[in-house]
Amino acid sequence: MNRRDALTGFGLLALGASATASPAAPAIGETVAWPDVALLDGSTWGAKRVASNAVVVVFWSTTCPFCQRHNQHVEKLHRQARGRALQVLGVARDRNDDAVRRFATAQGYSFPITTDHARLAAALGPRNIIPLTVTIDRQGRLQRSFPGEMFESDVLEFLRMAA
Repeated sequence: MNRRDALTGFGLLALGASATASPAAPAIGETVAWPDVALLDGSTWGAKRVASNAVVVVFWSTTCPFCQRHNQHVEKLHRQARGRALQVLGVARDRNDDAVRRFATAQGYSFPITTDHARLAAALGPRNIIPLTVTIDRQGRLQRSFPGEMFESDVLEFLRMAA
């Protein structure tokens, strides 16, 4: 059993708990109702943008050293996913868009980032763990939740979702 499989159990427990706390949040296997959220680059992320694509959503914070290491793997995933049916979205829990933008630039992140944590937490279920990686399949169904920092090899396995 690899770390990803072990964390899946924790993620399923977390999602089960959050699904009862937020009636709007989908359960595993249910369709995600994507809200439109503003990205740091001024564009909008929503259902039209993710149609027929698998999605990896990462909740994180600029002050979290585990998130920093984890997001380096997420950045690598984002770059390798170009031209494939997989999109990555970073959800910074910070409130200052300019500070997040400066941090992301300094870290070399090129994946789309939003600070609209509340709307995505409502759509995917509330989360209090960071980093937290949530996967949605190409049919738009909530797949899994992975709490905590992940190994690079586990993050890069998400490329299989694009097939």
